[in-house]
Amino acid sequence: MSTHALTDPLVIAGKTYASRLLTGTGKYKDFEETRLATEAAGAEIVTVAIRRTNLGQSPNEPNLLDALPPDRFTILPNTAGCYTAEDAVRTCRLARELLDGHALIKLEVLGDQKTLYPDVVQTLKAAETLVADGFQVMVYTSDDPILAKRLEEIGCVAVMPLAAPIGSGLGIQNKWSLLEIVDNARVPVIVDAGVGTASDATIAMELGCDGVLMNTAIAGARDPLLMASAMKKAVQAGREAFLAGRIPRKRYASASSPVDGLIG
Repeated sequence: MSTHALTDPLVIAGKTYASRLLTGTGKYKDFEETRLATEAAGAEIVTVAIRRTNLGQSPNEPNLLDALPPDRFTILPNTAGCYTAEDAVRTCRLARELLDGHALIKLEVLGDQKTLYPDVVQTLKAAETLVADGFQVMVYTSDDPILAKRLEEIGCVAVMPLAAPIGSGLGIQNKWSLLEIVDNARVPVIVDAGVGTASDATIAMELGCDGVLMNTAIAGARDPLLMASAMKKAVQAGREAFLAGRIPRKRYASASSPVDGLIG
């Protein structure tokens, strides 16, 4: 990890991370490919679908924690596949039991099986319950700035607006909404869903987002390990460009030095 990344850490729920790229653990051919891609991405936070992944529930099956041990990675259980607040809360409590009191979770309550858009009413309801129950909630949401602020006010430790539908690879579809969320947030803003390639991740970071979470863009690539490496560089480049400050956009260039006094 670069020196710059270490001096500009991502802070979530009081813990610092050098990497601003978060990755999923699904859709790989096996846990070994998951491990290799995670390492190539430089990710420190990895999200895990509790309903689909063995974290010890099935003692006779391969355990993801053997490939991605919690002493090296922050495991972020998620509620993928939940369509009601009650199911999401129940899944988070199961994750807390499996992971010895682990409080950091990713909340997602879906409203539509085709697009996997969030059900914002159920998301708000689940977030209120989980925060009151002592969970540190990172929440998947729409790109609605008002909703994002409300989730922050409830006590979520990070808001995670979609850039486009989950798994679509369409990239940033409404940068103005993301800018509004970033401008008003006092917690990290992590783009979650819709990234397809490295330039999408860079754009998200150039907008001022604090990080990017992705799974399909890496796991579904022809060469997942190479794409993971590309995404790592893209996130770093986008963050540095945001901090550096781009030049203003103009219709045409202006002279870099005055022409008055030139000979001839």
